[in-house]
Amino acid sequence: MVLPAVKDQILQDLDQLSPEQQKQAAELVHGLVSRLPKGASVEDLMQLAGSLDDQSAREGCERVDLDEW
Repeated sequence: MVLPAVKDQILQDLDQLSPEQQKQAAELVHGLVSRLPKGASVEDLMQLAGSLDDQSAREGCERVDLDEW
């Protein structure tokens, strides 16, 4: 349920924004109401726990393969 006063204020403010700012505002509002997850869940991450031994975890951490970008 939208509060009429809030909706009116938002619409008035939107009228004062540039088209680019209006797009940003729309993305912000959509992000607030979006129910889609923003990345891996805790359960997904927990499945990876312990998948590397200490040696494997230490090897290659400093290397960056620029061809992967």
